[in-house]
Amino acid sequence: SSWTPDAWPILISGDPTRSLNNSKHASKPCTPYPPSSVSGSSLLHAEAVDCSLSPPGTLLKFNCGKMAGGKKKKEVKKETGLGLSFKKDENFGEWYSEVVVHGEMIEYYDISGCYILRPWSMGIWEIMQVFFDAEIKKMKIKNCYFPLFVSSSVLEKEKDHIEGFAPEVAWVTKSGKSDLEIPIAIRPTSETVMYPYFSKWIRGHRDLPLKLNQWCNVVRWEFSNPTPFIRSREFLWQEGHTAFATKEEADEEVLQVLELYRRIYEEFLAIPVIKGKKSEMEKFAGGLYTTSVEAFIPNTGRGVQGATSHCLGQNFAKMFEINFENEKGEKGMVWQNSWAYSTRTIGVMVMVHGDDKGLVLPPKVASVQVVVVPVPYKDADTQGILDACTATVETLSEAGIRAESDLRDNYSPGWKYSQWEMKGVPLRIEIGPKDLANNQVRCVRRDNGSKSDIKRDNLVEQVKTLLDNIQQSLLDAAKQKRDASVQVVKTWDEFKDALAQKKMILAPWCDEEEVEKDVKERTRGEMGAAKSLCSPLEQPELPEGTICFASGKPAKKWTYWGRSY
Repeated sequence: SSWTPDAWPILISGDPTRSLNNSKHASKPCTPYPPSSVSGSSLLHAEAVDCSLSPPGTLLKFNCGKMAGGKKKKEVKKETGLGLSFKKDENFGEWYSEVVVHGEMIEYYDISGCYILRPWSMGIWEIMQVFFDAEIKKMKIKNCYFPLFVSSSVLEKEKDHIEGFAPEVAWVTKSGKSDLEIPIAIRPTSETVMYPYFSKWIRGHRDLPLKLNQWCNVVRWEFSNPTPFIRSREFLWQEGHTAFATKEEADEEVLQVLELYRRIYEEFLAIPVIKGKKSEMEKFAGGLYTTSVEAFIPNTGRGVQGATSHCLGQNFAKMFEINFENEKGEKGMVWQNSWAYSTRTIGVMVMVHGDDKGLVLPPKVASVQVVVVPVPYKDADTQGILDACTATVETLSEAGIRAESDLRDNYSPGWKYSQWEMKGVPLRIEIGPKDLANNQVRCVRRDNGSKSDIKRDNLVEQVKTLLDNIQQSLLDAAKQKRDASVQVVKTWDEFKDALAQKKMILAPWCDEEEVEKDVKERTRGEMGAAKSLCSPLEQPELPEGTICFASGKPAKKWTYWGRSY
């Protein structure tokens, strides 16, 4: 071959068995990558390097030349091929930015705030989509698709609504080199896109309820400090838009959908959330009231609005003239809802469960629930081990478990362990010579690292049990951390102390907008102002005479407060 690399990375493996620190194998190189046939005068040549202290996954870059007459000084550069540079508890922001890339969730794009969603994250989105889509179909909600573009005249028709989004709207102003006569907006949400057609389609009570949903992207432009999944300029979501003859029907659906959002977070993503109602300041612009599921990130002391279900009342019906005639021939306006959850869910999952090794995926949303890794050793029956891995994957797949094998021969077992841990696969199965001889496999949990040997005869049942246990353990651990971060306060001084400790604060409140504005103003600082997160739907008892923590006025409800994303 005439190929002469300038810097060919050679992977220094750990021990090819499970004892990764065994000095006998610590410096044994696996096959270099990329695999290549190198011969003759192009053979790579490098000075001997003591790799006995190199951790699994260390890469050595050899700056090489041809052996013939090669007097060029050889430089050896050691790199970490796997592993994170930042720790979750020490530098959360950098850790998060690193883990979503190294875990193959996203790739950064050349437009700020826009990200490439790689298959590893899209797989999670699709699993949630399948669940949610099936559930809303049970509610007789049908999918549709409306255009991405909206005219400025329609967008500006509902002033209260658009004022909430005006700074975030992206506009198309040119076609080629020519200015458009009328600028066209890109949807930040679709109320004003859809509702002119609701007015057209709804005439009488037989046209109700009208219940539509669309899976799409939206664009919200003007903000600083974008964060993958959590705060991006373009994101994927579903948005439901429904119209009813009565407020009672609308109210009922708001809570039905909110419960589906709770299930997505708690049953699929293993994240505890609080169902609550937003304050007048924090509700959806132009809506009657907003409910939400709220998560909390203990590491940063910030709440996250996980999903929202809004009752729009008759505000939009009035603006877009969505009227109907009832059974008695009387004319009236419809009652409307809108509700949505987005790819933000994935970011919350990463923040809550991830650790210093990388992602930790709950089994229910993992594209790969089990990865099977062969552990060949010396003169063992390598082909027999590989065949056992393939058979194991087939057995698990037939039982509905999402399983894959990693049979690549240019990476050591130790390197594979690190990579799949980085990607957060819930369960790793290892098969080595001893396992083959004993008709067993070794299972290693991603969430806590515990290991167990199980017989292949009882493989499916025990793997299912392990996956169920992992799912529940992740939820339990997340709930324990969240609950430890909640602090009940009754005075302003207690509130300030709790906020400084990055707590999620539950406090009695008078439910007045001016008081909330005052709380925001008085807590402004480097970390951002505190605001109301939600008032829980399940209210703790409020003893008579309880006063508001911020104003001293009579309290009307308990409300969660904190900083938020």
